[in-house]
Amino acid sequence: MTLNRNPAVDAFLESLDHPLKPVIESLRLAVLDADGAITERIKWKAPSFCFDSVDRVTFNLRPLHHVQLIFHRGAKATGSAFDFDPSTWGGLLEMIGKDRGQVIFPSAEAAAARQDDFIGLVREWVRA
Repeated sequence: MTLNRNPAVDAFLESLDHPLKPVIESLRLAVLDADGAITERIKWKAPSFCFDSVDRVTFNLRPLHHVQLIFHRGAKATGSAFDFDPSTWGGLLEMIGKDRGQVIFPSAEAAAARQDDFIGLVREWVRA
């Protein structure tokens, strides 16, 4: 059990109706376990994870056939340099902008198979 869980996110997920809810819950804990400095809140109608008070990883819960997480550097693109090489993650992260990416898991099996890579990606992304 992670110490940085937010009761508001617990309540949100308890009421969530999504066919991949167990995957969402597992990935939530993986993000929180990636770095003890990561906090969470509900933003954009989904769990969002912050580092130094800046949103860095956010679930997109609209798709029902997969779990999508958006990796970003806050609500708006920044002009600061961003030194991050997505190729080191073996296709796990797809860049969708110069400082935004996405990870998509179509199933619990896919998420479990890449969980260690996912945790490493989160750890590196939030500190980049």
